Amino acid sequence: MRGVLYVFAALAVIGLGFWAYQENYKTQQAIKDTRLLHAKIGAAHERINILRAEWAYLNRPDRLRDLAELNFDRLGLLPLMPDAFGDVKDIIEPLPEILPITNPIDVNSIGPSNDEDPL
Repeated sequence: MRGVLYVFAALAVIGLGFWAYQENYKTQQAIKDTRLLHAKIGAAHERINILRAEWAYLNRPDRLRDLAELNFDRLGLLPLMPDAFGDVKDIIEPLPEILPITNPIDVNSIGPSNDEDPL
């Protein structure tokens, strides 16, 4: 009986060793995938920063002013001037629509008379 127990124990140790070996390789592959993903994220952040810098360079006010002057006859764009903008206080906001009163309620300090139904 002890021999069978020893064989089962040895098989269990071999099985657990095989399982641990496979889990180790799965973990190492997940770590490699994570590192690759972090590298891709870093490259994407770098590309985003480069695109933001290019956008800021292309939207320089002096460049846009020169482009507006060059293409005035075709586009009719005027250069931006500080006096071209208005104040917020000059904006006229529309008044809200006043809805008609369709079901008026009589409110007074005197309660209903004896001959009237309170409800």
